[in-house]
Amino acid sequence: MQTLKVELAERSYPIHIGEGLLANPECFLPYLAGKQVAIVTNETVAPLYLAQLEQALAGRSVISVVLPDGEAHKHWETLQTIFDGLLSARHDRRTTVIALGGGVVGDMAGFAAACYQRGVDFIQVPTTLLSQVDSSVGGKTGINHPLGKNMIGAFYQPKAVVIDTASLRTLPTRELSAGMAEVIKYGLICDEPFLTWLEENTAALMALDARALTEAIRRSCQAKADVVNADERENGVRATLNLGHTFGHAIETHMGYGVWLHGEAVGAGTAMALEMSMRLGWITQAERDRSLRLLLRAGLPVVPPAQMAPEDFLRHMAVDKKVLDGRMRLVLLRRLGEAVVTDDYPHEILKATLAADYAGIVAQLQGE
Repeated sequence: MQTLKVELAERSYPIHIGEGLLANPECFLPYLAGKQVAIVTNETVAPLYLAQLEQALAGRSVISVVLPDGEAHKHWETLQTIFDGLLSARHDRRTTVIALGGGVVGDMAGFAAACYQRGVDFIQVPTTLLSQVDSSVGGKTGINHPLGKNMIGAFYQPKAVVIDTASLRTLPTRELSAGMAEVIKYGLICDEPFLTWLEENTAALMALDARALTEAIRRSCQAKADVVNADERENGVRATLNLGHTFGHAIETHMGYGVWLHGEAVGAGTAMALEMSMRLGWITQAERDRSLRLLLRAGLPVVPPAQMAPEDFLRHMAVDKKVLDGRMRLVLLRRLGEAVVTDDYPHEILKATLAADYAGIVAQLQGE
């Protein structure tokens, strides 16, 4: 087991990474304030891993709340299911909520913990690559609204993050690729040498090589922890973690939550951020193409939906958490390994980016 730490003074917490951690009581018992535990999971993950976690929590009063699976269910009605379970079992302020699942489960369980009796402890146990390297770390919790993704929520840090890499063995290939979008993001925004490592190890990662996965998760979590340590509530540098997300969230909202996986939308959104960075003269075409090739090798889409016009993007992007005083801020790349958040760009460049021929770019890359 490897352990990293998110340093937030009295709210600091560990990130444990290793194989077989789900069955290890020592990964959980030190972080339980009372006897009551509520495991929040979904109908896909529960048959695979719920029994292991329940066994690790033997001796505690444990209930489980099993949610429907998918981004389409990340809303108020499903959130109420968690509160129903907690209240029906008469859980008090010393209960601990454990999120067992992917990013949707983690976001919703964390938000429920932030709200229940005005705040109870929770632990993140992410079971997808995307949630292991991104959403489980940093305390962002929330639900979607029909007009915008993740627009309702809270910053609420867990007591611990427990990453059992063995859970990735049951992960569908599509979900694995979706997680790679967030892994690649860290190389693009703050760790250019990591891009080189990913280029050399993408095949091993997609083949679920344990050593490669552990290293990718460790480096990604360390990068995320460093950013959260410096800017917990996204007042500055933390916003750079949203590379590709403003474009990507527009895709998710327009197409319907769950039609495109979050990581798939981020993949296409990252391609658009790369294109705009190139059009601004900040990165070269060769650097754009290098990054696109890596996204493609990870099995990610880099072409936005054909049914989305530039006006569709602009309408949805106007409802984004990075919009301040009516100005749309975007995360772009000054160079590979250095991201910036800016609203200082010509609108014509944004329009040209939205209208670019991404399918043609991909065809050219694949024909080389």
